[in-house]
Amino acid sequence: MANDVKMPKTRGFLSPRRVTSFSFWITAICLFIAVGASILAIWEFTGTDALWRTVATCVVVGVGTLTFSWINSLFGMRDE
Repeated sequence: MANDVKMPKTRGFLSPRRVTSFSFWITAICLFIAVGASILAIWEFTGTDALWRTVATCVVVGVGTLTFSWINSLFGMRDE
């Protein structure tokens, strides 16, 4: 057929570009929140208990999104 256009093969169950973008922004937001909480704790606007809870939450969410991105790429591996 003359109109056959080869589509680029994507890797991943979901769109790799969207998953990468999602992971980047969530991880960036977590970093900004953790830095903000650290600055507030340094200036004693919040207690150290709130700092450690905030940083731990941001680490868990950040690692979770990066793991999600990695798993998405695993499900999309194709032999060419």
